[in-house]
Amino acid sequence: MNRIGQTSVVVVGAGAFGGWTALYLLRGGAKVKLVDAWGPGNSRASSGGETRIIRATYGGSQLYSQMAVDALGLWKENERRWQRKLFHNSGVLWMAGADDTYEQKSEEVLVQVGVAFERLSVSESAKRWPQINFDGVSRCIFEPDAGYLLARRSCEAVLEAFLAEGGEYLQAQATPGPVVGGEMKGVALNDGSLEADRYVFACGPWLSQMFSFLTGKIIPTKQEVFFFGTPAGDRRFHDDAIPTWIDNGAKFFYGIPGNQWRGFKLACDERGPDFDPTDGERRISEEMLHEVRSYMDNRFPEMRGAPLLETRVCQYENSLDQNFILDKHPEAGNAWILGGGSGHGFKHGPALGVKAANAVLEKQKMEAELSLQRLITPRS
Repeated sequence: MNRIGQTSVVVVGAGAFGGWTALYLLRGGAKVKLVDAWGPGNSRASSGGETRIIRATYGGSQLYSQMAVDALGLWKENERRWQRKLFHNSGVLWMAGADDTYEQKSEEVLVQVGVAFERLSVSESAKRWPQINFDGVSRCIFEPDAGYLLARRSCEAVLEAFLAEGGEYLQAQATPGPVVGGEMKGVALNDGSLEADRYVFACGPWLSQMFSFLTGKIIPTKQEVFFFGTPAGDRRFHDDAIPTWIDNGAKFFYGIPGNQWRGFKLACDERGPDFDPTDGERRISEEMLHEVRSYMDNRFPEMRGAPLLETRVCQYENSLDQNFILDKHPEAGNAWILGGGSGHGFKHGPALGVKAANAVLEKQKMEAELSLQRLITPRS
């Protein structure tokens, strides 16, 4: 039973955005039910898999750099609260291509938000990390306090905390109910329905299937991830010897050495083909495997010929401008849309969860950069 004046909220989607939002709504005094079709961090989810990078290098965007700073503080705070290791401080090395305009803007913002970083020449970087061939790199930014997060395990940890603190979780397929008189009237489940004062839809790549006004505005794409084997007992490619890295060259490659003993993780951030997150077959392409191997052979010569241990196909849910969405449904004043992770959202989960919870509970306004209005034209 709700306490007098207690707001009830249904959150649909238990990934990085929905799970943290549900937790902070609960901590904000709301009565919260969290719903997910397959479970937090499941294999179809954009928040699944083993690891995600957390860094604050974001070009000229103070919003995202500050959110990354806030998020890292919250990751650490909740780690201590739960006594559970989720963040690995490997440092993050950002490699600039011939045009370092993005990096110049990043450094200005990093100073503004108080992030520690080193500006390294190629010779300085090569001396520190001889495992890397820096051909084609103009210079580097190193964030010593950054690193990587455990993805699937974090989603599970958030759910466990949510339940321990009094939340309710349901595993069911949920679809938005009708909008009548400017308000949404419940959500439909496989075998029933839920009603609440307010609703949050944090459904990742499924948002454009749920809401017609997001068709073509959030686009799921197929992303392929590869794990290569390092020599037995050789720690030169483990995260205590080489940092997590991002290569902002002709193509945006990134990697996580060590990667919880799964192997040398390597992937291309370039947006892949359109993908169905529900029924899509999660098989890698030989073309991308060849491209990734060619890149690895050049950038990490000692990894040449390394065996392929595992592969994974996940998806991004790209908004048209790669920015997140946190805004009210255009026709329902009691429903919020939260999504558009666009491949860089996981790290921001707790910070965005705080923002979303405060918006839903009407404790703070939403940023214009995250509004739906930039993507859709309101109906007359």
